[in-house]
Amino acid sequence: MSAEAIYRVTNALRACLQRALDDADDPGSVFIGPLDDPDAQGASLVLFLYRMTPNPSLRNSGHRVASELPDAAPIAYLDALPLDLYYLITVGTRLGTGEEPLLRVLGYAIRALNDDPVITGEAVAQELVRVSMEALTTEEISRIWALFPTVNYRTSVAYLVSPVWIDPARSPTPPRAVLHDQPRVGLLRRPPGTAS
Repeated sequence: MSAEAIYRVTNALRACLQRALDDADDPGSVFIGPLDDPDAQGASLVLFLYRMTPNPSLRNSGHRVASELPDAAPIAYLDALPLDLYYLITVGTRLGTGEEPLLRVLGYAIRALNDDPVITGEAVAQELVRVSMEALTTEEISRIWALFPTVNYRTSVAYLVSPVWIDPARSPTPPRAVLHDQPRVGLLRRPPGTAS
């Protein structure tokens, strides 16, 4: 993907969560951003990207991208950056109500991500991005929520979204043309004076 990979994957994830809200007959929205943002008020779910790291198992492998030209060979980027994105999905806040109705919405969101744990298609440039629930310890949750001292804790679940590829800006160098395709076959001769 391009430099817009994080943006595109985040919006594709929001679209999936919004469909879950529609399935739950919830008129609310999904807010992307920090939990203490004033614009998050009234959202049913808050989607917060709290961490990103290079994917260690893919770090030294190339990223193959289908060519936009029909019948053309795939393009290989040898120095693309594979990322793991960590999101927190939190129930929102609504004036005059507690968390209980939004726990129902969170259940629909979890089910949607469990039923279809792959993001693909035009929204993510035909890439294959996996979404999996990430277990967090109490200490890890506490550290995340400590970033927002003015916000009360709300029920949250974490997800890992991977791989998200950031391809380099420069075009990959095309492979060199094969000039000779006939293998050379012959007998190996030992230098004189060596044992056989």
